[in-house]
Amino acid sequence: MKVLVTGAAGFVGYHTSKLLISKGYDVFGLDNLNDYYDVNLKLSRLTELGIAKEDALKFHNTCHSKTSDFKFIRMNLEDRQELPKLFKNEEFDIVCNLAAQAGVRYSLENPEAYVDSNVVGFLNILECCRDYHIKHLVYASSSSVYGTNKKVPFSTSDNVDHPISLYAATKKSNELMAHTYSHLFKIPTTGLRFFTVYGPWGRPDMAMFLFTDAIVNNRPIKVFNHGKMERDFTYVDDIVEGVVRVIEKSPKTRIDNQEYYKLYNIGNNSSVKLLDFIQEIELNLDKIAEKNMMDIQPGDVERTWADVDELIKDYDYQPNTSIKAGVKMFIDWYKEYYK
Repeated sequence: MKVLVTGAAGFVGYHTSKLLISKGYDVFGLDNLNDYYDVNLKLSRLTELGIAKEDALKFHNTCHSKTSDFKFIRMNLEDRQELPKLFKNEEFDIVCNLAAQAGVRYSLENPEAYVDSNVVGFLNILECCRDYHIKHLVYASSSSVYGTNKKVPFSTSDNVDHPISLYAATKKSNELMAHTYSHLFKIPTTGLRFFTVYGPWGRPDMAMFLFTDAIVNNRPIKVFNHGKMERDFTYVDDIVEGVVRVIEKSPKTRIDNQEYYKLYNIGNNSSVKLLDFIQEIELNLDKIAEKNMMDIQPGDVERTWADVDELIKDYDYQPNTSIKAGVKMFIDWYKEYYK
């Protein structure tokens, strides 16, 4: 099976590619290596997959891994000329779309980037899936679509018509677009609403990294909503295990039942208080954080908590990494990577 992983130099994309390679899949990675955060971190992830940095930086140049069958190309999803060529030449079986302009707060500053990547780019993916007979499209959505919903845990049957950030709106649009293409063109699509992912090789703009980096470098940390926040923090290996289970299980039974479109939550199935999360980081660093207590930021929500019963039922999904174990593994990686 040949799998295209978009966003392969990203946090979840890197880990997904790595697990698929270890299972013997023919994996092709795509990423535009934008500078939303440190490009060197993205290049280091690709180096771990056997791709030379100087090769990865060239646009539209297919690079071959030195250590596996993995291949990589630098490309924008919104490139209407090059993306169809790639699909035609490579003849993918499955597409795992993890590429997106991420970040709730940045969507307030640069909304155009979200429309280009998350809406136009996703439309191009759908069109290529339609034209080149992709057997299954698995794509990342986000817990941010739940907005200010009060009922917890969040369920995929809940109303999500009131996003409070443009990022959330673009992710909701992806679900609607996938539904349309599944209905019109019989393309099997599975959307996964990710809840707060953390772990080694994590994004520098996310809480785990921001807190650790600030504490290590003697800077105060920003604690929004005065610490009265909870998140369904999910260790990256648990997320990726779920993503790959969805990739591996053929949607044939669904197709027989005319159920081409499916949507799941993917998270840890529990909610952790932000201050408890920070305390676990402090314990691992043996250092107390200086905390700046701040008001909640525009676009932020107070609490997230995933109901993952459907994913457990259909894919035997079992998140089992505790916050204690997960935080330790991230900090061990951080110390090693940043010396």
